Amino acid sequence: MKILLATDGSEYSNAAVQEIAGRPFPPNTKVHIVTAFESSPLIMSAPSPMGGLAGFYEKTDVIARRLADETVNEAAKLIKAKNPTLTISTAVIKGSPKHVILNEAEVFGAALIVVGSHGRGVIGSFLLGSVSQAVAQHASCSVEIVRKRGKAEESK
Repeated sequence: MKILLATDGSEYSNAAVQEIAGRPFPPNTKVHIVTAFESSPLIMSAPSPMGGLAGFYEKTDVIARRLADETVNEAAKLIKAKNPTLTISTAVIKGSPKHVILNEAEVFGAALIVVGSHGRGVIGSFLLGSVSQAVAQHASCSVEIVRKRGKAEESK
């Protein structure tokens, strides 16, 4: 079985990581952990007159990449510690999260995509967009959307 786990390091994505870490899987299961980071627009990356923000956007890209690397590495470490029989790979890809997840699932040959849900509701999803909704609507394989448990559910 091939599972693509998308994470952004948020508490909502961490719920999906915990969900995968705690499940028993058949032998030879492969988990591919992916995160996306978006680069600063090129027009903003150009040097600005009088020193302005020259180099600022390039630095933010480097920081975003480093944080993304840390995110997938932490997820891989947690899953491997709880379920050492899994084969785990990671990827950090520059681009829109929706597109990166869908493309990487196709390339990897995923049978299942697992993502967390921010649970913003209808208005928040409309205004901000919903990665999990877009993935569920456009994926060519099964998609599991994991919600973060409330405090009452966590204490059970």
